[in-house]
Amino acid sequence: MLREIKDTDSNLKESFQSEVHVAGLAYDNFIELAEQIEDAGALSVLPNFRDVEDAYAKLYKNAINHLIGERETTYYVCQVCGYVSDGVLPEVWPVCGTLKEQFVEFK
Repeated sequence: MLREIKDTDSNLKESFQSEVHVAGLAYDNFIELAEQIEDAGALSVLPNFRDVEDAYAKLYKNAINHLIGERETTYYVCQVCGYVSDGVLPEVWPVCGTLKEQFVEFK
């Protein structure tokens, strides 16, 4: 799965494009298939997964903008579900209910 490692700007742009593709195309196809086979379990979680991919795309886009603007930010990563927050430490994460103490800080 690993591809050639390039400069930071190129890596961020490729990752952004990948997340946009996954959120916009792959999950829509997964949801459509789940609807066709009437898989209620999949239909209950796939839209959330798609939204997470969309949030990751936004994080990559923000990271690109931070790099261009030479702005540093702090990221917080949920140790329970993997959610990444850009610059804001949530009191409680609404997806998994994790309290802010379960987030790891990265600068």
